[in-house]
Amino acid sequence: MSLSRPLYSLFGSYLEQLFNHPVRTKCLTACFLATSANVTSQRISGAKTLNQHSVFAYGVFGLIFGGTVPHYFYQIVERLFSHDLRFRKFFIFLSERFAFAPLYQFLSLYFLSIFEGNSHAKALQNVEKLYWPVLRANWQYISLLVYLNIAYVPPMFRSISSGIIAFIWAVYLAQKRRRHQEKLTAEKSK
Repeated sequence: MSLSRPLYSLFGSYLEQLFNHPVRTKCLTACFLATSANVTSQRISGAKTLNQHSVFAYGVFGLIFGGTVPHYFYQIVERLFSHDLRFRKFFIFLSERFAFAPLYQFLSLYFLSIFEGNSHAKALQNVEKLYWPVLRANWQYISLLVYLNIAYVPPMFRSISSGIIAFIWAVYLAQKRRRHQEKLTAEKSK
């Protein structure tokens, strides 16, 4: 019981910040979650030392894009589909899966590579190799979670549940990118 009071207080403060400063709070949350997901992915893969460039890249991506892009996308979509529209949540889901997800996957693959210090050409090469497998996996594995988030989670709490989904997805994405980098390194050494 004594631990629950500080947790409720912390959660209440977070919700207050989310209400008063939504973009800033979402950006900081996305930065923390993306960084944590990358560290988790590296630990799961058995890395002896952390790849600091990768941790930095995920943190910066989360800070710059992780809060702003989803926040403004969902604001636009909420206005685009009026509340009296039949199957409104389904249309929001479709727009998220077929407009937001492809664009966001491209942004994430490209800018993560750039933030790791790669050139524009190398970043585009990484996107070319990983984009379709990652997008297909996103559609295949994340769609149900996204639908449940849109259909059943109140808008105030969607960023928290989206953050949990994003954490899981960032761990997967980091694993996929790491395997791709290891494959490229192995090919170069041959």
